[in-house]
Amino acid sequence: MIDLSAQSWFSDTEWLAVPDLVEKTGMSVSRVRRLFDDHALVGAKVAGALRTPSVFLDVDGQPRSDLRGTITVLHDNGFSDEETLDWLMSTEESLATSPIEALRAGRKAEVRRVAQGLL
Repeated sequence: MIDLSAQSWFSDTEWLAVPDLVEKTGMSVSRVRRLFDDHALVGAKVAGALRTPSVFLDVDGQPRSDLRGTITVLHDNGFSDEETLDWLMSTEESLATSPIEALRAGRKAEVRRVAQGLL
């Protein structure tokens, strides 16, 4: 298990708990929880509650459509939720930025190609 709070990006991140996601997405609590189960979002326990970084939502407040497939690739490679979060948020040398920033810049194919090469 990774101590996410020890990562350089952790304190600079806005974390959203399930009630925050309900408010931002307009979805029910059960639907928001299903987003985590279906790997549309990935989260971790932060301050005792399941939370996800706000950058995992698009400008309309919905889960980023390009995130689910990337999370699936990482999980298929054996990454835990914490490892997935850390990889998405940390600078990836081959991308010259964090994978989430590369996704936000429209570089989905490149991010997934790099993710598929991880073991």
